[in-house]
Amino acid sequence: MVKYILLSFLLTVQLAVAQTAQTFTTAKSPADAGFSADRLKRLDDYLQSFIDKGIAPNAVTFVARNGKIVHYKAFGYSNLEKKTPLKRDDLYRIASQSKAVVTVALMTLFEEEKFLLDDPISKYIPAFKNPRVMVSVDKEKGTYETRPAKSEVTIRQLLSHNAGIPYDHPLDQRPEFKVPFYNSIQPDKLEDVVNRIAARPLTKDPGEAFVYGLNTDIIGRLIEILAGKPLDVALRERVLEPVGMNDTYFYLPANKASRLVELYSKSSTENPLTLHENNAYRSFAVEGAKTYFSGGAGLVSTVEDYAKFCQMMLNGGSFNNKRILGRKTVEMMLRNQIGDAKTSNYNDKFGLGFQLVTPESSYGNETSPGTFGWGGMYCSEYTIDPKENLILLVFTNVQPYAHSTEFRRKFKIAVYQALE
Repeated sequence: MVKYILLSFLLTVQLAVAQTAQTFTTAKSPADAGFSADRLKRLDDYLQSFIDKGIAPNAVTFVARNGKIVHYKAFGYSNLEKKTPLKRDDLYRIASQSKAVVTVALMTLFEEEKFLLDDPISKYIPAFKNPRVMVSVDKEKGTYETRPAKSEVTIRQLLSHNAGIPYDHPLDQRPEFKVPFYNSIQPDKLEDVVNRIAARPLTKDPGEAFVYGLNTDIIGRLIEILAGKPLDVALRERVLEPVGMNDTYFYLPANKASRLVELYSKSSTENPLTLHENNAYRSFAVEGAKTYFSGGAGLVSTVEDYAKFCQMMLNGGSFNNKRILGRKTVEMMLRNQIGDAKTSNYNDKFGLGFQLVTPESSYGNETSPGTFGWGGMYCSEYTIDPKENLILLVFTNVQPYAHSTEFRRKFKIAVYQALE
């Protein structure tokens, strides 16, 4: 416990002294931002090798230190079949990176005293009243058993993914419990989907374990209730427009649809890249009913747009000369909220909407303790390092992707080894 108190203190100091660049500027040279130009070339060589070997269709990067851009490049093709060169402002499906944006939108309402973190979600969405926990399921007989949960689900638990609400659920094929996980081209509505999530038994008691799942979709519905507006409107007003994220959407306007990169699959290291077979995954942002706002996985964005969001968080809540959140709110969001639980085998923790790197972390060995971030299932990732005053992002769109961990981890290595 002492080490996490110390980590929180260090993070507080780092956030307080971080330079708060309100716009990005291009570094005069890598050295101007504390990077070795020669060593940074390894990043170009690494990413280009992924393209040349057919391991990735494309990659786009954004690395900035002290608000100075040191690496912002596009590699490969947005469409392999047409050999369309990737542009830096092409649009990507960012999946679970949506969670951070939605979390910040909710926390603007927290600062307006619209709720308390330990309020039960049932106070605002009655369908969550009296939750039950899964005890057993017999899929052959089509039966299952539940028991009353030990407590109600709180908003804090939803934000930190320890509410017992998963993605894959033992009963998710039953019509009364079936929900869209990541997106939908059907005429689904967030209110209806969230009520079906509420009807499903929890897989753990609230607060018992880190269970990554549909929590932020519920948060999206809570935003609609508290703000009195659809989620897409609330996000636009509270986060996207103030930060200057003009290329981030649930559903793309017609004049931007052509900038959406194609989606590919590579299920094993031996298999070649192939066009993704799931049409909803490929086309949800440009086709279909366009009625479902998935706060957990539904946004598309550019790497520069999302970099602005990252810089805002690095700055302690402000960017584009707009304050989105108060500094103390950001500090609170970056404290461990899951106790002794871990997000994975990498010894990381989770705050309110963000994964937290601990001194014992083995995922990003080179990242500083106190670093925070997350990624998306189509293979995108962002990292925010307050100690180095550094943000680093890399996007591609492949799912499933046998090289996903290698792609993202080696990107981090290539960036950090170039720091002077």
